[in-house]
Amino acid sequence: MSSPKVQTAQDEATGIVTIAILFFIFGFVAWLNGPLISFVKLAFNLDDVNAFLVPMAFYLSYFFLALPASAVLRRTGMKQGMAIGLFVMAIGSVVFGEFTTARQYSGTLTGLFVIGAGLSLLQTAANPYVCILGPHESAARRIALMGICHKFAGVLAPFVFAALVLKGLDSFDAEVASAPTPEAREALLDAFAARVYGPYMLMAALLGMLGLWIARSGLPDLRTAPAKDHSGKSSIFDFPHLWLGVLCLFLYVGVEVLAGDAIGLYGTGFGLSLAATRLFTSYTLFAMLIGYVAGLLVVPSVFSQQTYLALSAALGVVLTVGAYLTTGYTSVAFIAALGFANAMIWPAIFPLAIRGLGAHTETGSALLIMAISGGALMPYAFGLLKEHVDFQLAYLLLAIPSYLYIFYFGARGWRAG
Repeated sequence: MSSPKVQTAQDEATGIVTIAILFFIFGFVAWLNGPLISFVKLAFNLDDVNAFLVPMAFYLSYFFLALPASAVLRRTGMKQGMAIGLFVMAIGSVVFGEFTTARQYSGTLTGLFVIGAGLSLLQTAANPYVCILGPHESAARRIALMGICHKFAGVLAPFVFAALVLKGLDSFDAEVASAPTPEAREALLDAFAARVYGPYMLMAALLGMLGLWIARSGLPDLRTAPAKDHSGKSSIFDFPHLWLGVLCLFLYVGVEVLAGDAIGLYGTGFGLSLAATRLFTSYTLFAMLIGYVAGLLVVPSVFSQQTYLALSAALGVVLTVGAYLTTGYTSVAFIAALGFANAMIWPAIFPLAIRGLGAHTETGSALLIMAISGGALMPYAFGLLKEHVDFQLAYLLLAIPSYLYIFYFGARGWRAG
């Protein structure tokens, strides 16, 4: 990928503000998955394993569509590609609203996959764009700034969803359980599923309007172009640090989604009610928000991005062990605190992994976006594993090896090759 630069201070400011808005959208939509898991479990009468198909459908779209997204961006440029991504998300929102209201779970998952497809196009453009806005050494700070927008939206999303869709959840659950006939029970569940229709139609309209605004905005219309490769390497396979980074990001997104989306069902493992757990995702995201602010203050002025990455992974190990050794709200608090540990991991991995790729930067970025599919598999693996072992042990067995590998990448892996 060439290294196009924003030409004026005004263009740079426009780019930063526009990308920040997009990261807010990323966060709001992505972190709806946590409360959605509880929602579909009740609306479709699902067990935990099938409820975890929600993040699987959403995040698998990144695996299948990140490389095609990079091809689209080469033809359209980043600006028009982002607009297309927003239009795709709007279509997915309509599909989700229609099929969920009809209580057709396969259609609901299709809608989530389409929304994820739009996001994969947006993120394939937005993440490298943020990286090239300034010096490589401070890339983690810029991504952290975007992360604040992302996680602030993530904090808000469960509250908005709870207010619009999940209000009165405990009394509704009891009402469904005491329904006099199967027909009455189905009627109650139909009405509950239909609660998402209005919010998702509104979201579709807003995404469509935002797509039009992006297409006509002052965002510099950067295009990727063949670049002179000063690395002396002819293949993407000649960069071992990239591939180590892809695995690192895969595991990271897995533990991030596990701490954010699965925390509600983790809480129900202690007998906590759905009403008590419906906002747990927001607590994780609030901890991440604090973590991003901390990262902005100390990276790179106090710690390099690679050192802070290793420290974050070590804290992840400590907090995971703390969650395993405690119970109830204390254990849930340790899981939520993982948000702080996780906050600066993505901002550090991405620039370290694409460092020095030259003309291969675009492909490397797409491979890293594909690694977001870790968010599809880790929660599903948790759902399967906890059917055979204690749910706290299941969490430990998935999270500890992941954080240890992330520690390795921050300490040594980023220098490979």
